[in-house]
Amino acid sequence: MQELRAAFEQVPELYDRARPNYPPEVFDDLAELAQPQEAARIVEIGCGTGQATLPLAERGYEITCVELGEQLATVARRKLTRFPNVEVINANFESWQPLRAEFDAAFAFTAFHWIAPEMRYVKTASLLREHGTLAVVSTNHVLSIEGDEFFVEVQEDYEAIVPEDPSYLWDVIYDADEYIGVLSTYSGHRALDDNTRERLLSRIHQRIEARPGSQVRKTYLATLNVSERL
Repeated sequence: MQELRAAFEQVPELYDRARPNYPPEVFDDLAELAQPQEAARIVEIGCGTGQATLPLAERGYEITCVELGEQLATVARRKLTRFPNVEVINANFESWQPLRAEFDAAFAFTAFHWIAPEMRYVKTASLLREHGTLAVVSTNHVLSIEGDEFFVEVQEDYEAIVPEDPSYLWDVIYDADEYIGVLSTYSGHRALDDNTRERLLSRIHQRIEARPGSQVRKTYLATLNVSERL
């Protein structure tokens, strides 16, 4: 898990460019459910390149981002320069200790599952004030009834090259290069040796190029869970 957790650090610029942003409704519902006040103090767990941090910062929150990857943190700092109330710290969340805790809320966007299971809730709770909230957004790969059949067909490529590895299946239209860019940011693909990864991505690229319009429509599902520290 530690190897996969650090895999995103290999391609920070590609990660920032290729990964899809979250729908605005996620942030609207988060504000309603977690109810952070304007200028609330928030700790973000694993901000990556700041894709979720940016819309949060635009809402006026004071945010401390804790990001394991040094290069990912560098991209996030560059993106968030115009927000003086946002700090990006390059640290391991499990061992990080702030000078001042008592945060109003802790947010994690597609990152909470990377925290050691025995530390996730205990460590987060220790950082929150009484009645502070934890909001966890998870992104799942789904294929709806009207989804793109490409994601059924592409399983042949995974079975041919990495039969023991799981495949990584909102709607986003990608051309072949764009989708290969997304796949190149996934931890499971980064963990493959260079030759295996190149062979797999080459097959998938050819599969997309051979389709009508040379495009693929990928469906994402984001879920939001909010809890309160009592």
